[in-house]
Amino acid sequence: MTENESFEQTPLNQVKRVAKRGHYDKETVFAVFDQAWICHVGFAGDEFPTIIPMFHVRVGDEIVFHGATTSRLMKMLASGQKVCLSATLVDGLVLAKSLFHHSMNYRSAVAFGTGRLIESQTETLSALKALSDKVMEGRWNDARQPNAKELKATSLVAVKIESASAKIRAGGPVDDKEDESLPVWAGVVPFLDVVGPLEPASDLADHIEAPGYLTDFYNQHNGETELR
Repeated sequence: MTENESFEQTPLNQVKRVAKRGHYDKETVFAVFDQAWICHVGFAGDEFPTIIPMFHVRVGDEIVFHGATTSRLMKMLASGQKVCLSATLVDGLVLAKSLFHHSMNYRSAVAFGTGRLIESQTETLSALKALSDKVMEGRWNDARQPNAKELKATSLVAVKIESASAKIRAGGPVDDKEDESLPVWAGVVPFLDVVGPLEPASDLADHIEAPGYLTDFYNQHNGETELR
C-alpha cells in the first residue's frame, strides 16, 4: 500500500453528510492518524458497543497498539475481530452570525480493519521503537529499553486498515444571506499546537540538561525559543 493511492469508496466508508468534505486518498487519511495522539477503538462488546481511547502509531497500512497481555482490548484485537478506528484533530471554532451555522474546523479519519498479534521479537522491538518515536523521536536510544520481564507482560497488535475515509472542514463561517448584515462578530478562533514549559522530575540531578531531541520537539511546536 502506498500513500498516493486511495481507498475504494463503499457504503462502509463513504462520507454521506456534506459529502464534499470526504477524502479517500491514503495520504490524507494516514496524516490524521499520524498527527493524532489518541485513536478511539470501537468494537462489539459482550453487552454494549464499546469504544476505548488508545495511544497508537501507524506503520505502513497498519495501526499498532500496545497494552498488557491481560488486557481485554488487546485480546480482542489479537483475535481478528472487526474493529473501527477513529481519530480527530480540532483546528478551530467557527463562529457564525447565526447560532445554527456555528461549526468547528477539524480533520477526522475513520478506518475499518482486523487485528493480528505481533509475535516475533524483531517486529516487537520495531513496533515498540515506532511507538517510542511517536512519543519523542530520539528517546529510544536515550532511555532504558524494555527488559525481558517487561516484554513478556506487553502485548502488541497491528490492525490492518482495510477501508477508510477522512472528513475535513476548513475555512470561515457560511451564513445565510439575510444574516450577513447582522452587527455580530463572525470568524474563526484558531487552535494552535504548542508545548508548555518543561517540568523536570523531582529526582533529576541538577547537571542533567534537556537533550537535543527535546529541544527540537519544543521548537517544532513553539518556534525557536530558548528551552529552560
